[in-house]
Amino acid sequence: MHVRFFAFLFLMLLVPAAGVIAQGKNVQQVEVAVKKLTKAMLDSDVPVLSALAAEKLTYGHSSGKVQDKAEFLESFKTGASDFTRIDITDQSIYFVNNTAIVRHLLDADTNDNKQPGHTTLKIMTVWTKVGSQWQLIARQAVKAQ
Repeated sequence: MHVRFFAFLFLMLLVPAAGVIAQGKNVQQVEVAVKKLTKAMLDSDVPVLSALAAEKLTYGHSSGKVQDKAEFLESFKTGASDFTRIDITDQSIYFVNNTAIVRHLLDADTNDNKQPGHTTLKIMTVWTKVGSQWQLIARQAVKAQ
């Protein structure tokens, strides 16, 4: 009987620890995906942006404009979206099953359509895990006050 009790106790301690380890791995993977997205946006690297974006991407701007994946990629191809500096701070990541909700503050310099600018935005992105990869499925920005 004591062996069963200790085996049960061991399993009860091990299962939550395994969940914490898996959660930590997911946090790291999502952080890497956000960094890849940021770098690809800085570099206007359309192939990497395409690989990170889900087919059903909905990408919302602080102006209210919403783009699908094709429109999002086209804006980087044409220079309509052109970042020259992006700083991400105050990032938090929450999980619901295979979905990650990321919030952060984005401070950036832009050169959209060859017009220099600056923006500070509160961003929420939603990522979904497809196989072992995290893909951006949604993004919404609001102007920071």
